[in-house]
Amino acid sequence: MTTKDRKQIKPGSTLGILGGGQLGRMIALAGRAMGYRFVTMDPTADAPCGQTADRQIVASYDDVEAAMQLASVSDVISYEFENVDAQVAEVLESRAYVPQGSRLLRITQNRIREKTAIREIGIPVAPFCVVNSLEDLQNAVRELGLPAVMKTATGGYDGKGQWVLRSEAELEEAYETLSKAGTELIVEQFVPFQMELSVIAARNPAGELAVFPVSENIHHENILHLSIVPARISAQVAARAEEIARTIVEKLDVVGLIAVELFLTEDGQLYVNELAPRPHNSGHFTMDACVTSQFEQHVRAVCNLPLGSTELLSSVVMVNILGEHLQPVIDQIDKLPRTAKLHLYGKAESKAKRKMGHINVLAPTVEEALTLIDELKIWTNTSEVLS
Repeated sequence: MTTKDRKQIKPGSTLGILGGGQLGRMIALAGRAMGYRFVTMDPTADAPCGQTADRQIVASYDDVEAAMQLASVSDVISYEFENVDAQVAEVLESRAYVPQGSRLLRITQNRIREKTAIREIGIPVAPFCVVNSLEDLQNAVRELGLPAVMKTATGGYDGKGQWVLRSEAELEEAYETLSKAGTELIVEQFVPFQMELSVIAARNPAGELAVFPVSENIHHENILHLSIVPARISAQVAARAEEIARTIVEKLDVVGLIAVELFLTEDGQLYVNELAPRPHNSGHFTMDACVTSQFEQHVRAVCNLPLGSTELLSSVVMVNILGEHLQPVIDQIDKLPRTAKLHLYGKAESKAKRKMGHINVLAPTVEEALTLIDELKIWTNTSEVLS
């Protein structure tokens, strides 16, 4: 066991967090309960994490000087989303203790590197081609067929930076639109999935590994709407999904948390869609339905403490609160089910499609939880995806 493997960051220490969004906020809330202090770095003053941390350094993610300031007051540094500057993370890695490292960050920031890395360790991904010109796109479509999905290699989230290609007539427009991002493009063969799943896994520097129950995810307009646990899948599919997550964690030498997003096809095959080396929206159910939340587990993992139990205590459905849902939720707070747990993120401005919070609805079965959510009539525009 190396010195790094033995090093523990114990309660009373200070955790620095690159990024000040809602994931950092919930990491800090979980860590403060364990006795840790927090400093966050984010360009937005009074960011969600800044409200729960002891201090916020207001600076852009590529500000090396500010990152060094963060390092000077932190015993360990983590990141709460993968779009922080990898160069800054690399500099910090040489000057401070960053157990997650910068290698996985670089891999997951680029869809081409990410899918190549997953494929190289023997995990199935959708066949893909790299596109640098309209001719490349035309050749890719001939090879992969239609429909196909073109994405920017970097950036993009909640469906942004993507184009579902359904006919050759739209290739030129699609290429001109996405190429404006100034990054490489990737075209993936469309996977006719039956269901979207995700698995959150954790590993500490000592090599201890823990996996949370599989989540069934339903998206609306490319934004996560519901996470349903237990997922409505067979035990064999669940075991395979968890094994894929374990393999990725071990082969990519993950420290901290990683979310593995998967497609399940009608014939029972699983394909990895994306990775996120951090807590994940689809893991919010763990806050109220598991012995250990994903946020406490992240703190335990980066601090090299023993990992907590991932046992599921109740069936649960997590439903996202977007900007258009926030006021209806507040207006109907007296009508929320007694087993509903409300989590709001403290964002200053409520905008349509912006994630403002979530509700975990616990129930004896997921069907009962879904019914309770439907009865609120807050998500009526997405009611068709509840069944």
